Amino acid sequence: MHGIELVKVNYGIAAELRQEAKQAQFAASFSGPIHADHKVSSGDVLAIYIWEAPPAVLFTSQTITAQGLAGGGTGTVSLPPQTVDNAGNIRVPFAGTIHVAGLTVAQIESQIAGRLAGKANDPQVIARLASNNTQDITVVGDIRRSMEVPVTPGGVRLLRAIALAGGVTKPVSKTSIQLSRDGKVAVLPLETILRDPSENVPLRGGDVVTALYQPLNFTILGATGRNAEVSFEASGISLAQAIARAGGLNDNRSNPAGVFVFRFAKPSALNWPTPPKLLVHGKVPVIFQFNLRDPATFFAAEAFPVHNNDLIYVSNAPVTDLQKVLNVVSSIVYPFQTLQTAGVIK
Repeated sequence: MHGIELVKVNYGIAAELRQEAKQAQFAASFSGPIHADHKVSSGDVLAIYIWEAPPAVLFTSQTITAQGLAGGGTGTVSLPPQTVDNAGNIRVPFAGTIHVAGLTVAQIESQIAGRLAGKANDPQVIARLASNNTQDITVVGDIRRSMEVPVTPGGVRLLRAIALAGGVTKPVSKTSIQLSRDGKVAVLPLETILRDPSENVPLRGGDVVTALYQPLNFTILGATGRNAEVSFEASGISLAQAIARAGGLNDNRSNPAGVFVFRFAKPSALNWPTPPKLLVHGKVPVIFQFNLRDPATFFAAEAFPVHNNDLIYVSNAPVTDLQKVLNVVSSIVYPFQTLQTAGVIK
């Protein structure tokens, strides 16, 4: 088998492959605070309110509205909604142009109050994020309603973002969730996220959540209960489970020492004694052999992960091949003997 690697699997090799196939966890890859304070950016809209202590100097009898100035006499100003421009600035009467991009709401309040100090009598400022147009989470894929979910105070966790988008459209067992943040990408089965609360990570503005329907299949041939293409869950199955789903080994035909898994594996999948010579699309053609006559190999079969598009083959026992030959011979000899006994052939 020039260029094809033959690996006789024991538990150590199976455990190594299982570790190699283990998917990156969201909790480890996307750690951090639940939700940092929102930092304003271009496109956000701010609502700004200014109070002046009596005796009011600047804001005593007029309130600025979208229509212009209106009488009020309360020493209070409610500014029209302020959209942060492309330069990251807003404009406040008597305070001028203020650069707010990258600042939190509390920092913006301090900036405005500082600009008004000495002009207004003990000015007090409250700023509020009226419209969050820059800190959104994008939810797409096999989801009922692709949308942008705004990051709210207190934060938004992964499952809540999916729920707000209407949930997934495909079976949970065959759906994976991909999370992308700052160039980092990780994928986990949705079932894993549902089972482990730590994987329901808090999201940040700019995150992209993608629901992926992944119908995974393996093909099983040879001396098993049935030869078929069998689907399995996104969370994965072991070789022992795969054989069981095909009806197990055929007691009358199978050779337990001849169970094989054919796969194109990553070059990094195992510590090869010598570097693989043949690569197909960057992968190594590998045949994994299991000797199930050895009870210890059952532990390896339970740990060995089945991959999408794997081919599992169970060979016939040598006596089965002999029996096939004998059946062919008897199918020829027996009719001849019968005709000879009947005197048809002499």
